[in-house]
Amino acid sequence: MARGSNGAGNGPDPAPDVVEGDVDRITYEDAASGFRVLRVTDRHGQVHTVVGRMQAISVGTRVRATGKFDTDPRHGRQLKASTLLTLEPDTLKGLERLIGSGLASGIGPTFAQRIVQHFGTSTLRILDEHPERLLEVTGLGRKRAEKLSRAWSDQKATREVMVFLQGFGISPALAQRIFRRYGPKAILLVKENPYRLATDIWGVGFKKADDIAQAIGIARDAPERIRAAVLHVIDQASERGHVFVPRVGLGMETRKIVDVDEDLIEQAIDDVAGSEHARTEVIDEIGTVIYSARLHAAEIGLAKSLARLCGREARGLDGAEQAIGAFEHRTGTTLAEAQRQAIRLAATSRVLVITGGPGVGKTTIVRALIELFDRASLSVRLAAPTGRASRRMEEATGRASQTLHRLLDYQPRNGGFAHNEDNPLELDVLIVDECSMLDLPLAHALVRAIPPKARLVLVGDVDQLPSIGPGAVLRDIIESRAIPTIRLVEIFRQAAASRIVSSAHRILDGRIPESSSKGESGGDFFVVTAADAQDAAGKVRQLVVERIPKSFSLDPVRQVQVLTPMHRGPAGSEALNRALQDALNPASEANRSPMGFRIGDKVMQLRNDYGRDVFNGDIGFVSAVDPEERTLIVDLEGRQVAYEESQLDELTLAYACSIHKSQGSEYPAVVIPMLSAHFVMLSRNLLYTAVTRGKRLVVLITDRYALRVALDETRREERYTWLGRRLSDAVNGTGMRP
Repeated sequence: MARGSNGAGNGPDPAPDVVEGDVDRITYEDAASGFRVLRVTDRHGQVHTVVGRMQAISVGTRVRATGKFDTDPRHGRQLKASTLLTLEPDTLKGLERLIGSGLASGIGPTFAQRIVQHFGTSTLRILDEHPERLLEVTGLGRKRAEKLSRAWSDQKATREVMVFLQGFGISPALAQRIFRRYGPKAILLVKENPYRLATDIWGVGFKKADDIAQAIGIARDAPERIRAAVLHVIDQASERGHVFVPRVGLGMETRKIVDVDEDLIEQAIDDVAGSEHARTEVIDEIGTVIYSARLHAAEIGLAKSLARLCGREARGLDGAEQAIGAFEHRTGTTLAEAQRQAIRLAATSRVLVITGGPGVGKTTIVRALIELFDRASLSVRLAAPTGRASRRMEEATGRASQTLHRLLDYQPRNGGFAHNEDNPLELDVLIVDECSMLDLPLAHALVRAIPPKARLVLVGDVDQLPSIGPGAVLRDIIESRAIPTIRLVEIFRQAAASRIVSSAHRILDGRIPESSSKGESGGDFFVVTAADAQDAAGKVRQLVVERIPKSFSLDPVRQVQVLTPMHRGPAGSEALNRALQDALNPASEANRSPMGFRIGDKVMQLRNDYGRDVFNGDIGFVSAVDPEERTLIVDLEGRQVAYEESQLDELTLAYACSIHKSQGSEYPAVVIPMLSAHFVMLSRNLLYTAVTRGKRLVVLITDRYALRVALDETRREERYTWLGRRLSDAVNGTGMRP
């Protein structure tokens, strides 16, 4: 059935066009965005193309789509759907197709046919009112019956939520996530307080929540709206790495969002500051600042925990000089004086920080420290913030290493860790690598779980970009001058032969890096000039797809990584990902997936998911699709992780990614477009971080102006934190020491 009318002149809006019928085919779907193209056959046998953002639909489902017919130059007549409702099938064949189309895992066409043959036209009534009778169907079994009953109940509830949320522009994936979070009460809870979506549901920002609030009649100057905006600004600041927000800035940013009278905003800030959600302090250099309650507790707690560790006198370890000599003899290595000093400090200190750039021997010193602690019969454990960093540590030392979340035993049910001050880790020494990646909450959780008599060694490159999460922990600890710190600067002879290493150190000094010459044997660092962003994008594609694989025998998908400062623009990650996907994994029948991504695609996780042990920045490869379960399988370093359709917006293509997302990772080869078009992002430590990600090859695509700006811009990623001062005061005796 299709109907509609065409309006003209200044009369009332024309009636929408409607298509009602059975979904015969899904010709395209992008599960991340929810955009789908359906073939729908109406009761007269006419086939219609329906396009738009809509919930996941199974073949055989009866639908009513409302929108406007339009003629596309390439694809012909289409209904551009604004809403799409699922209806109950009106034929036995339709019932079979619906039940057997993947509604519940394990229920395919065969069982669907048995169910419909057994119950006939009463099938839906049985599912609604007497699901226990499904056990009457031969061979179905209790497990399949329960799955089908649960799936049918969820589908009905989800359908109601979808209908409610579609009018507010909420994507199908988000709607499913909202339903998972709130269950059947989703509509009621959203109506009561739509702003809770912005804090409870990943992917729903203040704007979407505000659109819903406005639609259901919440006034623009309502106190709950302005308070929600204040909390949103605080939350956004933490996503940019800040631990607190100056009150003045908080008011200005809130006004940009809600555009109401300043007095109302000040009252809302007072309300939030006095609530359980926030804490207020006065900082001399800044004035009044507002913390989220969580980050305030973490900053104070980390300072206290580190001060307690430092405040306990360490048992001096005998034999530091002998350990140095034994290590040098066994490995044929001559340690630099700073490395020797690090071993001596480790023998007398509870907490020690070791920092330095590439080629200065951080890995060597970790191996030497392990030998020192082994000789003293101390139990040593190794850890790092990410799986990749942990595996590199394991390969370099020959000792087992873990991610910090595994070490601390993350508990998905309550969102905390099993190990803390009441249940400390069982160890004498903990060595943590890649500490520039440590954000404030994770660092707090880690240090509070260190036993009172244990030692902690933090290793990392403080000149890299700070953590993706809030805080600048390694930098703050070093700048507090409260913790013994060794900075390694001497480049080892073997590392000095690498242009990557020498270029990284030249960048730190603000000097132009030197490119390997074309004929240079073992050249590993090259600078390529680009006229503009479009030219750079073409050169990125040529390098990744053709030149690097041919000249260096590297796999362009698994061994070459493009790192870019920005997401938008011709040389941003979004455009480069599309171009590289089409070049390296073009669409075909073999890799086609109804879940949007192609089988074989390189993908990246966009948020921490502690329950599944996947983290922001993890890279994997789409290995399979399970159409029955409607899940995508991603191979993450040999571990098969399943993504339900509603979770796919947690993934993005990763042929190219931002430099920030590459922290803590190393790749055999990196290609870095860094151009004048990226002006707002250019800085010395951004360029340094990108270059130091490459292990065998780095190609920098740039222009003279962009390179000069990056080298001249010595700003760090300034973040509002107060850890350094708190730690200095605590260690120097302001009453926090035990």
